[in-house]
Amino acid sequence: MKTLVRRSLAGAYRTLTLLLRGREFLRVKRQLRMAKNAGVFDLEWYQQHYGMFRSEVAAFEDYLAKAHYANVNPSAKFDTEHYLRTHLDIYHSGNNPLLHYLYNGRYEGRSMQEARPRWLPSGYLVANETPTWHQQKVAICLHIYYPDFVDKFLQCLKNFPLNVDVFVACASEEICQDVTRRYSKLKRVGKLQVARVPNRGRNFGPLLVEFGPALLEYDLMCHLHSKKSLYSGREQTQWFDYLNQYLFKDKHVVSCLLRLFDEHPELGIYYPTSFWMMPPWVNHWTCNKPFAKEFESQWGIDLTQNFISYPVGGMFWARPKALKPLLEKVYKYEDFPAEPLPNDGSWLHALERAVGLLAEKSGYKQFFYYPPAGHFTDDKSHIFAGYHKPPEQLFTELRRFDHISFDVFDTVLSRKLNEPDYAKYQVGLYLQEQGLMPNAQSFVSLRNETEFALRKQHNFAGDVCITQVYDRLAVVMDLDSDHAKGLMELEFDLDMQQIVAKQEMVDLVHKLSDLNKTIWFISDTYYSHQQVETLLRKVGITAPFRLFVSSELGFRKDRGDMWQHISELVSGLSGSYIHVGDNVRSDAQLCGDHGLTNLHILHPNDKWQAAGMPPINSDNQGEINEANIFKWGPLVSNLGRYPFFGE
Repeated sequence: MKTLVRRSLAGAYRTLTLLLRGREFLRVKRQLRMAKNAGVFDLEWYQQHYGMFRSEVAAFEDYLAKAHYANVNPSAKFDTEHYLRTHLDIYHSGNNPLLHYLYNGRYEGRSMQEARPRWLPSGYLVANETPTWHQQKVAICLHIYYPDFVDKFLQCLKNFPLNVDVFVACASEEICQDVTRRYSKLKRVGKLQVARVPNRGRNFGPLLVEFGPALLEYDLMCHLHSKKSLYSGREQTQWFDYLNQYLFKDKHVVSCLLRLFDEHPELGIYYPTSFWMMPPWVNHWTCNKPFAKEFESQWGIDLTQNFISYPVGGMFWARPKALKPLLEKVYKYEDFPAEPLPNDGSWLHALERAVGLLAEKSGYKQFFYYPPAGHFTDDKSHIFAGYHKPPEQLFTELRRFDHISFDVFDTVLSRKLNEPDYAKYQVGLYLQEQGLMPNAQSFVSLRNETEFALRKQHNFAGDVCITQVYDRLAVVMDLDSDHAKGLMELEFDLDMQQIVAKQEMVDLVHKLSDLNKTIWFISDTYYSHQQVETLLRKVGITAPFRLFVSSELGFRKDRGDMWQHISELVSGLSGSYIHVGDNVRSDAQLCGDHGLTNLHILHPNDKWQAAGMPPINSDNQGEINEANIFKWGPLVSNLGRYPFFGE
């Protein structure tokens, strides 16, 4: 009797499942018909970009399943990224952008646009069929902190195109047991190694402590970890879903990357281009270079560039031998910083940025998958994809705000020789002629050391003004006060001679002011309020503005207390606020940490790198090289006059 009841229930369940699937199929077909009638889904276009599908409905279902995180387009007529970036409420809700547009957005007057490439690779890597790609020895390395990720990774392992060995670091004994019980039953899983790990070292610590040397026995490794972002009032998984899609879940992409690794032995590390909803400066060292000095000395990697390509989020595929110096070292959990860690600025944040550079130093290339184009490439210029913006678009974006602040140096004005210390060097030349300094560089060093000593004396609180620097120099150099004051004025006058307008930015300030926008300027500088105002007037700023100078207020952007001050002022204003500046840390990251909207623009040196121009190396690091300054300075300054591409 019990058997008959069980069979009856099982039959009812299958019937219900089929009924629900049928209803779901009919619903998707209706949505597909609506999308086609609106001209925003094109099967041929979709398959050209994202692979072949068994039917039009299957292709449409593929788009529906991943559009809210994967940055794919249904056709050339609908730009998914534009719709989600423009309407952040739809992104945060996790709703499908195309369906929202079809059912609600177009009737609400929400903007949409045709799919526009924000970046085009200089070349593509095509994955050819090879007879040996499925014979590669592969290790899948997982760090699971959240229990619900056990099932997410399980589904990917079920559909993986090769047999693999799996190494899992678990945050709890319960996760260990669940992984062991469920993963050991998978046909694709050969060796399964599970370790209970402490909450130290984030995802890299367990990888290196538990599994590092063993991974050198494999042809390839894939490193993934459970990742969640909690903001906007609900759990956000889009960043993880994006990385997981193009590292582990998408069978077409995974099969292609395995073929590429097999066919091209020079390829050493792979990951998708940075998550498209990250700020454009995400591929920057930010404040992590000091923590990377260890890697520079041990591995010989180059830290000179500010923007670098790296696996943002710490998930990637690699040839273990491309990371041999990292994997072969024996680590203990005590080698890693203890929790809680800051949001940025630690040894682990530096390591995440260094793995791609290590692979390159080991003689290998990095390569990437760019979802909007549906192609693989080894073109690293994707790191600047967010900096293509013509002046008209920049104006359109900023005019939506009521109050706009700008950084000063390298934002609305720059130096025509692109060297902030050149005025000091010229003062040094004068003192050398007077017999008061052995050479110009000696004065530059003394001038900067004196400024630093004053900051240290005040425990790096407040700020230092140029008058204080020269008062101290008068004592150090045994000068009378009038002589020291004259040298101070000479430095400012020589610097002012170098100052030139970034004309497109000056014009932008005036266009915004003409719309009755409030204009502020905010600067971390040793110059006085009056001196900075003089420089702004020199470059043609005639609009009314309010000026915030660190030497006067004692607040600094790069320390964060200036942004606390600005945040308090903004809270008392009616209308919206945005800040514009070129320093990733001071003008973007810390500004955002205080809840303030910001727009990062490229410093001239960074635009030079973004344009693919040759590195400018000084023969004497840290010293003024006049030959380099006169040769390259005007070129860099002129190229960086407009801080985006598209001028």
